[in-house]
Amino acid sequence: MSWLQLTIHSNSQLAPLWQNLLESWGAVSLTLVDGGDEPVFEPKPGQETLWSDTRIIALFESEQNSQTELQQLLVSDIAINISGQTPKFQIEKLEDQDWERAWLDQFKPMHFGHHLWIVPTAYEPPEPDGINIILDPGLAFGTGTHPTTAMVLQWMSGHDFTDKAVIDYGCGSGILAVAAAKLGANKTLAVDIDPQAVTATKENAKNNKVTGKIRTGLVDEFELPVVDVLLANILAQPLMLLADNFSHLLKPGAIIVLSGILREQVADVTQAYTPFFDVSPALYTEDWALLTATKKTK
Repeated sequence: MSWLQLTIHSNSQLAPLWQNLLESWGAVSLTLVDGGDEPVFEPKPGQETLWSDTRIIALFESEQNSQTELQQLLVSDIAINISGQTPKFQIEKLEDQDWERAWLDQFKPMHFGHHLWIVPTAYEPPEPDGINIILDPGLAFGTGTHPTTAMVLQWMSGHDFTDKAVIDYGCGSGILAVAAAKLGANKTLAVDIDPQAVTATKENAKNNKVTGKIRTGLVDEFELPVVDVLLANILAQPLMLLADNFSHLLKPGAIIVLSGILREQVADVTQAYTPFFDVSPALYTEDWALLTATKKTK
C-alpha cells in the first residue's frame, strides 16, 4: 500500500479547524508539529497549546484518494473559507515501508558521559555493564533527545548520587528520576502537574526495576522533603517563580540543576536564584542553557 502525505501550514487558532476538515476528508492520521523553533512543553492538564506556526501532517490512503482530488479539495470554497485564501500545502507520495524500522532509525540508544545510556526496548544495551535506562517515547516529555534533557543527563553522569536524596521536579517521563536511582540515589521523589507524567514515571520506574527507590505523584500530593539534589527541567518562567520555594527544599551546600532555559533567559534566571544560591556559569547546547547552583550556607 502507498500513502499520500499532505502537509499544511497553519496558525494555532486555525489548526483545530483544519484538523476537523482533514478528518472529514478521510485522513487516517494527523500529526501537529512545530513549523518554526518555538518551544512548547508540558501544558497543564486539559490545556492544548499549539505553536504560532503549526504544521499539520495528514496521511491518506492513496487507493482511496488521488493527489489531484486532494488538490481540488484544498482550493475549494470550504478550505479557502478557513483562512481566507488557498492554504500553503505540500503533497508527497509515500511508499509502504517497515514503520517499526523507520521509528527505530529515529530513536536509537543514546550515550551520556562515560557510562550512562538511554536504550529503547527494541535494542540490546550497547554497553551491558554500563548504567542503562530502558525507555521508549511516550505521552510525557523526556526521552533524552532534546537538549534540555540531554544536558541534565550529561551532568548527572559525571556526579556521584550514592545515597543521595533527590527531587525530580517536573518529572515528565521520569527519565531523570530513573537516572538518579540507577546512579545510586537511595530516595527520589518525582513530581509533576500532569497525571500522564505520573503514569509514565511509574511505568518507566517499573521497567527499570527501581520502583522501590522512586515515589511519584502530583506536586500538590506531597509535602516536599529537604534533599541533596533538586533537578528541574521545566521552563524559565516557572523556574524563576519557584526560586524561593526551591531554596527551602535543599540543604546548605546542596545542588540544584535547572534546565528548559533559552540562551537569552539565562541572565534573568541567574538573577532570580542569586539571593539563595551560588550560581555557576551556564552550559550551552544550541540555543539551550543548563544552570547549576549550590545552596548558600548563610
